[in-house]
Amino acid sequence: MPTTVFREPPPRALRRASSIAEARGAIAEARARGARVGFVPTMGFLHEGHLHLVDEARRRADFVVMSIFVNPLQFGPNEDFSRYPRDESGDVAKAASRGVDLLFTPLVDEMYASQRVVSVVADGPDRRWEGAVRPGHFAGVLTVVTKLFNIVQPDVAVFGQKDYQQATLVRALVRDLDFPIELVVAPTVREPDGVAMSSRNSYLSEQERVRARVLSSSLRAVAAAFASGETSADGLAAVGRALIDAEPSVSVDYLAVVDPDRLEPVERAVRGSVVLLAARVGKTRLLDNVVLGG
Repeated sequence: MPTTVFREPPPRALRRASSIAEARGAIAEARARGARVGFVPTMGFLHEGHLHLVDEARRRADFVVMSIFVNPLQFGPNEDFSRYPRDESGDVAKAASRGVDLLFTPLVDEMYASQRVVSVVADGPDRRWEGAVRPGHFAGVLTVVTKLFNIVQPDVAVFGQKDYQQATLVRALVRDLDFPIELVVAPTVREPDGVAMSSRNSYLSEQERVRARVLSSSLRAVAAAFASGETSADGLAAVGRALIDAEPSVSVDYLAVVDPDRLEPVERAVRGSVVLLAARVGKTRLLDNVVLGG
């Protein structure tokens, strides 16, 4: 009886599109074949966290679209849009290696007409936390996500938990504007030392990168305190702040225990409450969070 030899399937061919028309055409071809479309929107400078989102999309869809677009609308007047890290050739290689079918990389002029007058603005959860520190940021995020959803029209879209407030607002966008999309929020991917993967980690010096460990350490301490019976939001926040305050060159913008849906501060934490953290390590601003009891 002949021996069966198993071979891995050939790598999927990566198709690229820089115009909306090209992207829609490629997606229409996939749909004509009966494919379920998954979508992973990014701003590029890809790392393993982004690629885990691709893995999640691949599990739920037949044809995976990734967008890379550094969105100028979500940068404030004191934030350097031009300084945001970019690596086009590296991003293409990483997307191809992970099985992305279509990489959509539009220029700003393709996404935003000069006479644009319409934006998508939230009402509520966008005003606190990142919204308070970065006015207008979430209007920029929700506007570009709405445009991308309209272009790609995915069956499933995957976002990361690290940007918890963003994911919460996108979930509200899908619900309130009746997008027929399954929204998946995938767990934060971390480095072996616990630091949440982020494109902004590239801004850190070697010494700052070591100090950044305190963010995840503080969240673990808060989660442990909650598991041990502490439910006071002030008490939990104090546990986390004590660790960060002891670390040189790291300062807290906010550390708060909030309701997971409206992101309002709570007095008492319950299972499912979220601890939001934003801190500056040197000049670099990093985000992290933990869901209590998770």
